[in-house]
Amino acid sequence: MKEFELKYGCNPNQKPSKIFMANGEDLPIKILSGRPGYINFLDAFNSWQLVKELKEALGLPAVTSFKHVSPTSAAVGIPLSDTLKKACFVDDIEGLDDSPLACAYARARGTDRMCSFGDWVALSDVCDVTTAKMIKREVSDGIIAPGYEPEALEILKSKRKGNYNVVEIDPNYVPDPTEHKQVFGITFEQGRNNFKIDKDLLSNVVTANKNLPESAVRDLIISLITLKYTQSNSVCYAVDGQAIGVGAGQQSRIHCTRLAGSKADTWFLRQHEKVLNLPFKPDIGRPDRDNVIDGYINKNEEDVCADGIWQKYFTVQPEPLTDEEAKAYLATKNDVALGSDAFFPFSDNIERAYRSGVKYIAEPGGSIRDDAVIDCCDKYGMAMAFTGMRLFHH
Repeated sequence: MKEFELKYGCNPNQKPSKIFMANGEDLPIKILSGRPGYINFLDAFNSWQLVKELKEALGLPAVTSFKHVSPTSAAVGIPLSDTLKKACFVDDIEGLDDSPLACAYARARGTDRMCSFGDWVALSDVCDVTTAKMIKREVSDGIIAPGYEPEALEILKSKRKGNYNVVEIDPNYVPDPTEHKQVFGITFEQGRNNFKIDKDLLSNVVTANKNLPESAVRDLIISLITLKYTQSNSVCYAVDGQAIGVGAGQQSRIHCTRLAGSKADTWFLRQHEKVLNLPFKPDIGRPDRDNVIDGYINKNEEDVCADGIWQKYFTVQPEPLTDEEAKAYLATKNDVALGSDAFFPFSDNIERAYRSGVKYIAEPGGSIRDDAVIDCCDKYGMAMAFTGMRLFHH
């Protein structure tokens, strides 16, 4: 296939629209179902790069959930605890522990379920039946993978009345080392960001605490590779083999850190006993449960525990999760890794990160206030590595 005509570009008024190879070669993809759009393909090609690099860096199957050209999360194939299975709505999946790819999907899709509503999924490995069954029951726009088991493909092709977008990519495709894009009719050219992220990048530990256990190295690598494909400015919290809070596209670094930190806090609190045991009515769908849980934890626009409201969602009125309970629960969480796509200009980022259990940090370094940032890390016994590599993505 030399080119593929799209319905429209980013918006319905932006026509004509298509994807093609500038060198006239065949596209490195096959469209097995549906008709992906412009933004779908932006998500697909960015997300594929992310999981491909994670698999190469860590040797584990990797999955990411993308929305509007940034990941909501990314994860590798590590088994889930029973508590995490329940929090991610996958405690009913038979054979989950037998499929590392399915475990990676459960983690990535279950991290920030509100942001993953209507997502694009990327798999590093051939899609198996267990993973396909989980994807089928979620609200999602499409998937990209290097292949599909026959039964898994049929499951996915039956989704959305046969219109679910299923893309297969050639895993051996290597893009040109120089890339171009146009803005306002002007062509930009740059070398692709082929910088390799691995454990060697974390060798320059600048804090008094030099200890980076293997689990922290893994999580920092996940954080940094996730950031490589996140709209900048961006900060990413990670723990236990998955990104748990992504703050993307903010103009201020502290706003990135706060946004990602609040998402990480929500992820932790989804595993609180009160949240796991909310008495939902049996007819409440998964997306509605996500919204209600977020409202219960973060006390958003609607007080879901209030008289006249709780009756819409629950069989009995639940006790609220108090601020004191949430704070006490979060205080038990630590060993979180944090990556930043550029240096921290002020120590307020470290103060905020500490509140969400951050113990390990990777950032480029190079700020005139590096000493203040290092001192703040030392105050809390954190280990921080300067990578020397900025990871902006626009």
